[in-house]
Amino acid sequence: MNILNLFIKYVSLNIIGMIGLSCYILADTFFVARGTGSEGLAALNIAIPIYNFVNGFGLMIGMGSATKYSILKTQNKNNEANIIFSNAFIYIIFFSAFFIIAAVFFTQKIAYVLGARDNVYIMTDIYLKVILFFSPMFMLNNLLLGFVRNDNHPKLAMLGMIMGSLFNIIFDYVFIFPFKMGIFGAALATGFSPIVSMFILSILFIRRENTFSITRPNINFKKFFETASLGISFLITEVSSGFVIIAFNIVILKIAGNIGVAAYGIIANIALVIIAIFTGTGQGIQPIISSNFGNIKNINKIYKYALILSSSIAVIVYIITSVFADDITSAFNKDNDMELQRIAVEGLYLYFTAFIFVGYNIITCVYFSAMDKAKPSFIISMLRGFIFIMPSIFILSSIFNMIGVWLSFPAAEILTGIFSFIFFINFNSYKR
Repeated sequence: MNILNLFIKYVSLNIIGMIGLSCYILADTFFVARGTGSEGLAALNIAIPIYNFVNGFGLMIGMGSATKYSILKTQNKNNEANIIFSNAFIYIIFFSAFFIIAAVFFTQKIAYVLGARDNVYIMTDIYLKVILFFSPMFMLNNLLLGFVRNDNHPKLAMLGMIMGSLFNIIFDYVFIFPFKMGIFGAALATGFSPIVSMFILSILFIRRENTFSITRPNINFKKFFETASLGISFLITEVSSGFVIIAFNIVILKIAGNIGVAAYGIIANIALVIIAIFTGTGQGIQPIISSNFGNIKNINKIYKYALILSSSIAVIVYIITSVFADDITSAFNKDNDMELQRIAVEGLYLYFTAFIFVGYNIITCVYFSAMDKAKPSFIISMLRGFIFIMPSIFILSSIFNMIGVWLSFPAAEILTGIFSFIFFINFNSYKR
């Protein structure tokens, strides 16, 4: 199969899978908004950073280990590749223990620190407990998805993600409305979805079509650092998303109160679906780049295709959301609150201008990590996740209020894009 056909196959399947995966967060937002109103929506938005944190660790271990696995397989080091998988399994168990301890003892404190108060505080505590108790499932699912994808089974990985998301969407409705379980039902549906996904992925092992397997692990700090460094950009992206949401919530609470937080919840959760398309593109090109390790001509072709696709998607998304901004916001505005509608529509127009740069930065980040170049990938992730976005939120909001809040996201992505371009040019100049 030529490079373009491989690109279309892997990227299309991963985009579909990632859209499905992100849609269950959007489904949570929609059903919680309809079932519990603006208080439930605010609680969901306050709790989401912890989900980002759990998911980030799963992606760091899963994608980092899978990338290393693919490179070792290319070099015919099959036993070492299997050790990478076994080690990753142990890492997941280790981190899961910390999250479960947090679920038992610390969710109330976490909810308070995140800014939840009164009835929103109670709802946030419930959501956090469920998500943290299911943390081993989220992380194991990310691990298996990464290895199944790099074991030349992208269709199965897509099917796992889609079926898990479909389960979540259906049971979001069932638990919130017929069973009247409120935000607990939404969290429970989300918690069970990775179990459904892993059940689908187990088909690979039942049919014995897997080329990776559990072997005797070889745990040491150096090996953990080597694999984690290749997936660290995914952790930073997820964790920074969580911190950014916290920062946005703090700033918006001061400017526009809970209505403003609810409006941001709508925008942030729709944005998750769009960002999932770029993440799906990145996850799709990773196995192809890693399997072409050393062939810079093919790798740069893949990179070019990914940038053309992401730029086209960003433009189309912005046009659609601009034209239908009122309709999109109304779908989540149960009480027809005019202030919520106004803030959210304004946010859609300004916040979504960032997406052409978001796609560019995510794909460039994956480009480097897939080639075992952890340093530029790490720097790009830090720039867009912390170094530029945090000052932008506080500085621009202090000058322009809510308009400044919405503009901080595109400002940070544009600044990061400049550095991404410099890293790419320097790297390819050195290769020549």
